[in-house]
Formats: sequence, C-alpha cells, structure tokens
Amino acid sequence: MITEVENIGWEDRMASRTQRMKSSVIRELLKLTMRPDIISFAGGLPAPEFFPIREFDEACHHVLQTEGQVALQYSPTEGYPPLKEFLAEYMSKYGILVEPENILIVCGSQQGLDLLGKLFIEKDGCVVCSRPTYLGALQAWNAYEANFCSVDLDDQGMVVEQIPAIIKAGHTPRFVYVLPNFHNPAGTTLSEDRRNRLVEIAREHDLVIIEDDPYGELRYEGEDLTPIFRLAPERTIYLSTFSKTLAPGIRLAWVVAPKPLIQRLVQAKQGADLHTGTLVQMVANDICQRGILKQHVKRLRKVYHARRDTMLDAIEEHWPAEISYTRPAGGLFLWPRMPEAIDTEEFLERAVEEKVAYVPGFAFYPQGAGGHHAMRLNFSNASEEMINEGVYRMGVALKRELA
Repeated sequence: MITEVENIGWEDRMASRTQRMKSSVIRELLKLTMRPDIISFAGGLPAPEFFPIREFDEACHHVLQTEGQVALQYSPTEGYPPLKEFLAEYMSKYGILVEPENILIVCGSQQGLDLLGKLFIEKDGCVVCSRPTYLGALQAWNAYEANFCSVDLDDQGMVVEQIPAIIKAGHTPRFVYVLPNFHNPAGTTLSEDRRNRLVEIAREHDLVIIEDDPYGELRYEGEDLTPIFRLAPERTIYLSTFSKTLAPGIRLAWVVAPKPLIQRLVQAKQGADLHTGTLVQMVANDICQRGILKQHVKRLRKVYHARRDTMLDAIEEHWPAEISYTRPAGGLFLWPRMPEAIDTEEFLERAVEEKVAYVPGFAFYPQGAGGHHAMRLNFSNASEEMINEGVYRMGVALKRELA
C-alpha cells in the first residue's frame, strides 16, 4: 500500500497538450447530486427505474449458457458481426442504408468522438461546431489541441449559413460537428432546409460532417427528419448509441462511415482497447434480436414525453415571465435563457441552497466563452413530482434574485 510519498512533480513531466484537459463540469456536478436531498436536473441520465433489468438478466444467462466460450473470448475490433447486421437493418428505417462493414462498434459515443479527434484534428485546422455544443465533444477534442470555430445556434438548430464566413476568414475546417436531433444542450432540431444547406456547403467547400445522433429515437412529436448521412453518405460520419435507449452502463455505441475510414478507425481503436467487450455486444444483440429494444424505446417515449410536458408547464407556472426557454420535440434537455442580471454559474450556488442542481451554460461553449445567462435542464431522470418541486424551488430563487 502506497502511503505519503515525495511529489516528484508529475505535472511538469506531462505533455504540454495535457494543459487543455479539464474535468467535466457535469461529472463534477454529479458528485454533488448524489446527495439524496438534491433534486438534480444536471446530468443527461436516463430514468433508472425503467432500465430493462429482467431482460438483461435473461439475455446474460442465455448468452453464457449457449455461447459462453465465445462471449468471454477476444473478438474482432470491428465489432460482433450479428449486432452490426442488426444495426444496418435497424438504421435503414431512417434511410441510412449501409452494410455491416460500414459500422464500427465502440465503447460509447465518447470513444467514437475521441477516435475521430485522433484521426482528424491538427493544430493548423479548426473544428466547426455550434455555440453551445456538446460538452463531451469539447472535452474529447481539447486533448488533441483542437481549435474551435463556432457558429450561432437558434430555434432551427445550428446556423450553418455562417460556415462559409469561417472559411473566408482563412480557417481550414477539419470537420463540421453537428447534433441534428434534440441538441445537447439546447434541445433544438436542425431544420430540413438547414440540413440540405449544410450538405451544399460541405460539397462546395469539400468538408467532412460528423453527425452525432444519440437522441434521434426519442421523438415525442412531429415527423422524423432526413439524416444528414442519407443526404451526403460520401462525406458524413454518423454516430449513435444504446446509452439513451437500453442503458448507459453497457457503454455501447457505433460509428457509421465509408469503408476506408472504418479501416483507419479500427487501427485507432486497436491502439486504445483492442475491441469493445464481447459479452456486452452479444447480450445487446440478443435483446435487439428479440424485439425488446423497439418495445423499450416506445415506453421511454411515453414516459419522457410526459416529463418534458411537466417541466414546460412548471416553468410557465413558477418562473418569471422574462425567462425564455426551448420547447424540444424530443430528447432529454431544455435550455432556459436568463435575463442578463442572472449569471447561471454564480446562481448555481443559490439553486443548490434550494436543493436543486443544473448545468450552467458556459460549460457548453469552447473555452467557456459564452452561455453565462443560460442553463441546461434534464427532465428524463426525475419523476413528474420531483420536476414540479424542483422547478418551483428554482422559481423561488430566480424571483428572489431578480427582485
């Protein structure tokens, strides 16, 4: 057991790029929200009371009893072939028409983002994203010393029309990162017109698009929009995950890309972890093949739809009228925007005094350059009663602050 030892200056020995590696604001907040007296709207957590525990138990037993020696052995980096075949068929209903060889199974979408950063990011280029954007992507790509060139985001999603100005200003985009469905953190959906315009811009300027779609199946109203991958399969990399449908703890997701890029991603993944866990892939495949995923997603849509409506109604009832907020058609998040008198990073302390937590908006901006009057609220991980109470408590604190 190592006790107190001399500090030999570990920070001075690390590569200079590690200076850009920071702890996730959300992961740090989740430590706070473990307190039983806190109502947390901070994490992007699915509802644990609806995890398909019995189905996982049955699938584990079945896989181990029938193919245990295979399930506990090393397996191909590309992923378990039957699961890839299922995913190819499953995505076809959205118009994503690919072969299993176009799919790489990864340890959560976060690994997919990390591998793509490893392959594409260079100091002399930039990553085009919206402001705000997904915190996990910022965290993954900061480690590769990414330069971020951000564009605005409004109620129709990422303002893609601003991308040519970035190029005109002399920047060289390595890729454009977009969350088209129920954006994290803003909850917005990229309109059909902007999807088409993004593809036009990408072809005109020879750009690569990374389409991150963890929430696409969690739609509560309206019709599904065309995936960007369907519009430009030759230059789009698509990511999705089981974290928001089956369970985040299995750390199972996939990347869809042209075959030459899949080969390079496979090489990058081999250097990271050889392959995603064989057992968990086979268990997920068993669940999917038995039709459980489809049934489970249908149930989640109903539950989360009700929780979204509860949060919207509670905000309208309990919060000051000068606060605006998005009304997402799906996903897990709302994005309230405060009057300038409220800095959401500072206000968090007052909210915690009321036993409520959220994520301040600055966490979703490159280098924290913005979002100080916005916050992200998650509605999937709290009951309707807790949502009502938490929003009411925040309303009390907000009215006191504005007064």
